[in-house]
Amino acid sequence: MARGRLRIHLGAAPGVGKTYAMLQEGRRLCEQGADVVIGLVEPHGRRLTAALAEGLETVPRHTLVHRGTAFTELDLDAVLARHPQVALVDELAHTNVPGSRNTKRWQDVEELLDAGIDVVTTLNIQHLESLNDVVRQITGVVQHETLPDEVARRADEIELVDLLPETLRRRLVHGDVYPPDRVEGALTHYFRLGNLTALRELALLWLADRVEEGLQRYRAEHGITAPWETRERIMVGLTGGPEGETLIRRAARITARTPGSELLALHIVPGDGLTLPAPGALAGQRALVESLGGSYHQTTGEDIPEALLRFAEAENVTQIVLGASRRGRFSLLLRAGVGRRTIHGSGPIDVHIVTHEQAAGAASPRLPRPPRGTGPARLWSATAGAAVLLPLLTLVLTAVRDRVGLPGALMSYLLAVVVAAFVGGTYPALATAVAAGLLADFYFTAPLHSLKVTRPVDIVALAVFLTAAWLVGAAAGAAARRTRQALRATSEARALSRLAVAIARGQDLPALLEQVRENFALTSLSLLQREPGHAAEPRWYVVASTGERPPERPYEGDLEAPIDDDLTLAARGHGLSGDDQRILAACAAQIGIAHTQGRLTRHAAETDTLAAAEHTRASLLLTASHDLRAPLRAAEEALVRLRPTSDGETRGIATARSAVRRATQLLTDLDDLSRLHAGALDLYLRPVDLDEALTAALDDLGTGGHTLVLRLPEQPPYVLADAALLTRVLTALAADALRHSPPGAPPTLTAEARPGHLTIRITDGTGPDTESDGSRVDARADSLPLRLSRDLGEAMGGTLDHTTTGGAFSVTLTLPTAAHRIAPSPAGP
Repeated sequence: MARGRLRIHLGAAPGVGKTYAMLQEGRRLCEQGADVVIGLVEPHGRRLTAALAEGLETVPRHTLVHRGTAFTELDLDAVLARHPQVALVDELAHTNVPGSRNTKRWQDVEELLDAGIDVVTTLNIQHLESLNDVVRQITGVVQHETLPDEVARRADEIELVDLLPETLRRRLVHGDVYPPDRVEGALTHYFRLGNLTALRELALLWLADRVEEGLQRYRAEHGITAPWETRERIMVGLTGGPEGETLIRRAARITARTPGSELLALHIVPGDGLTLPAPGALAGQRALVESLGGSYHQTTGEDIPEALLRFAEAENVTQIVLGASRRGRFSLLLRAGVGRRTIHGSGPIDVHIVTHEQAAGAASPRLPRPPRGTGPARLWSATAGAAVLLPLLTLVLTAVRDRVGLPGALMSYLLAVVVAAFVGGTYPALATAVAAGLLADFYFTAPLHSLKVTRPVDIVALAVFLTAAWLVGAAAGAAARRTRQALRATSEARALSRLAVAIARGQDLPALLEQVRENFALTSLSLLQREPGHAAEPRWYVVASTGERPPERPYEGDLEAPIDDDLTLAARGHGLSGDDQRILAACAAQIGIAHTQGRLTRHAAETDTLAAAEHTRASLLLTASHDLRAPLRAAEEALVRLRPTSDGETRGIATARSAVRRATQLLTDLDDLSRLHAGALDLYLRPVDLDEALTAALDDLGTGGHTLVLRLPEQPPYVLADAALLTRVLTALAADALRHSPPGAPPTLTAEARPGHLTIRITDGTGPDTESDGSRVDARADSLPLRLSRDLGEAMGGTLDHTTTGGAFSVTLTLPTAAHRIAPSPAGP
């Protein structure tokens, strides 16, 4: 079944007309022949909204009772059973009443969509999770009902229901939004003109970002790489050099002059890892970009202009700001600078070249830095250089042939071979050596202008020359390979160290994934986790993601880097080399560690919160217990001094004294429970005779005609327990059973010896004919006497369980038995 479509009417504040627009859409669809029902509409007493809902079929709501109050919610099962084409469901971010099928209404909507039902709904911008803090800062109101942004992003259609702030305030004054008694407070607080303007801007910007995402998705799906100037995006290229701040401020001024434009900063790390900015320089420039409202990005690339333009096309950049080259004129003669090459390939993108103090115009000419690696580009550069250098060198040498001779020519040619080896490696050096040997033979050995060699000394000289050239080329090639390997290792270590530093600083998972995505120039990246319990057909959910159309399943990505059995990293983008995939796997492992650390940190924070709450609760209980003891003692003394004049008063006073004693006992139980949980209750475990403990417990129950049926073995084994606490537990359990047993049906205490332990079962007199329900049994099982008895029993190494059989409530206390029946002397612990 095809998934239903979700349409959201988005508003900046209550009262702009979202529900009204939703109902208008429902009526329009109904007039076109669609099967439309109202799943839930909240008119909030607005007459026009309620009138518009009339005539549309409405599914009755589901009623729930919470804390004695009746609430109505969306009847999800009824809507699914009705299965219309379109369901109108108001207030997508609403939190359902406890006891509902789902916690949030958007989860109800997800079930409707999965069933193939189209849903039209409403949403206020302040309910989006990502904007919660911003809305709180603007309005001073904390929004407790929030919606994950991803739910809204997945909507098929989002329509902004817009209203001028002044118009909304007039609607408020006319009573079209709130009742008259709430208008004045709303106008002076939430609905202030500044608040409404800011909320409206938030809604417009958020929706503009969603439109931009849709545009980027369309361009990617249709293979459109040329920038569309729907929105000015100014990108500044940063090298980490001292000119960076000048370029950033220049780009920021261009952005400020173009309303609605966006500022981006990009730093490209070369694939060989050779560009090393000053420590902290990029960090300072990044902070400057972000302070000016821009965003900082970083990626890798073998060719700087190509990487710049690739990023610009991916981000739909319209203008690029670069600094004037710091290279000297001689270096620029050999190879064009980054700015010139970027302009050559920029196409419709405007490129601004900004001068600065470090530009080459103010510096003296200098030689280019020697190359530090080989590759196809350097190989062809070395070959082309040799093709130019050898003829020129030959022309100069032939002019002074009589002065330099063959040895001088060979030494000069050897210099050309060394240069070729230094630039291009082994193979260009060998080719240059062979070409230089032939030129030396042709122009400097007798007979001239012939490849014949007649003198042995010339043969030896040429052979030595070729051997030396081969050795130099081989050494240069090996050095270049080792240089590449070392630089590659440096680049990999730097990428991993940057990621490790980001993890140590506590950056969230989306920021870490964005750093990895930019490092490898990927389109999108997702951290996926397998849902437990689906080993046969694994189901995955997105823990965090970044980029356009991040994969939601491992097989949807072009690359995958498994972290463990349940966690993997999936990416879309171009293919990576074996070395890059290895580094991506290492980054994935670090991401997995960050994810685990985040879960542990959150768990620790929750544990600390619970511990603090428990400590506060225990402190309050102790304080209340101490404060209540004196009034209860005074009440009991006052009851003792009363002199009843009739039997009724006597029974009343006895009942009151019993209630006071029970309240006092409850306070004692609370004290003991708090001390036990705090570890302040001393235990003295020793062999205890069950008969003695039962005798003490019956004495503690006091007089009053209590009947308790005892079923004990002739010689019950000694139990390993604290005698005083065991007596306390037996007294509490027996008193509870007596209190809940009807007249004429006394409770039963049964003891049974088993290997290694003794079970004591106390069953009240409630039978099959006695009224008992599950809620009453659960309340009794969670009562304070049973909780205290359970905790005391566990502290003594035993267990306490409860069961209900045939309406009778039973409590079973299990304690370990002592190794010997003979108890130790009372003097020794």
